[in-house]
Amino acid sequence: MFTGIIEQLGVVKSIRKEGENIHFTLEAAFTNELKIDQSVAHNGCCLTVVEISGNEYVVTAIQETLIKTNLGSWKEGTKVNLERCMQMNGRLDGHIVQGHVDTTGTCINIEDQDGSWKYTFRYNSNDLTVEKGSITINGTSLTVVDSKTNEFSVCIIPYTYEHTNFHTLEVGATVNLEFDIIGKYVAKMLGK
Repeated sequence: MFTGIIEQLGVVKSIRKEGENIHFTLEAAFTNELKIDQSVAHNGCCLTVVEISGNEYVVTAIQETLIKTNLGSWKEGTKVNLERCMQMNGRLDGHIVQGHVDTTGTCINIEDQDGSWKYTFRYNSNDLTVEKGSITINGTSLTVVDSKTNEFSVCIIPYTYEHTNFHTLEVGATVNLEFDIIGKYVAKMLGK
């Protein structure tokens, strides 16, 4: 379980394919605090730490993960939003995030709003967004500004822009999306 509040950016140091799986080695400042078998959200995708060496650690993505996320497009040097699992003795600053990516979306517009940025995304699934509802983009907990069928926008403050990989996104970029878990349950109960 995660909150969608990004702790830091990690950097992909190496990529190794083994059958249908890909092993990613990442460098992160909090690596010395990790342990084997710990869950860490990578651009919102929950992956298990399988190796640790110095300030680098390894996670493995299976085919199912690669199909549903943007992890297959990572290269050496890619900046990745990182969040360790939530501690139960603290505040829930973002929203309830499972680390289970629902689908990917495409950035279709970036608008500089003189002190903030408005990003618009399009996706192809039956999932819904609502204005002022929650959405997780590359693991970042955000509030939906505009909501249309298969399209929504969010606004990014300077802190989020600088401390997540939003500053690397361009129009056409593929992002991981996790829709609000409560909204998904409500939609299922109503037969949507």
